[in-house]
Amino acid sequence: MKKIWLKIFLLFAIYCLVPILFIGCAAIKEAGLGVAGLSIKELENSRKDALKGKFNLGYNTCYEKVKEALLKQGSYVYTQDPAKGVLAIYVSYENTTPVGVFFTKIDLENTLIEISSQSVCAKELIGKRVFSCFSDKVCLEKKGEN
Repeated sequence: MKKIWLKIFLLFAIYCLVPILFIGCAAIKEAGLGVAGLSIKELENSRKDALKGKFNLGYNTCYEKVKEALLKQGSYVYTQDPAKGVLAIYVSYENTTPVGVFFTKIDLENTLIEISSQSVCAKELIGKRVFSCFSDKVCLEKKGEN
């Protein structure tokens, strides 16, 4: 009887557990993030249609300024990784349409910002919020506040 259970266990290990080792940790992690609704893979795939702007600010300053502005304006940051240059947000706490804000360091004093989403409306709304930070107005000012 023990031999049968041992064979069943070994077959299970060979056919179910061993392939996981060959898939790689990144795929498992991305699948888990996708199930949890936290994956940025679709946002990265949408970058080809992103809204883009180049700004005369250093990378870190630009990243922090945009993050703080989006939080002040009611967006919810669900993933942030300054090293990879990404802020993944929901438009608001109520509107969970995902939008990606990607940062690329051009040189010490210039940064490229790309805003992507599968939703054109969400992309344009967040684009207005982000790009208005770099106009003559105060970046962290909410609409209607003075």
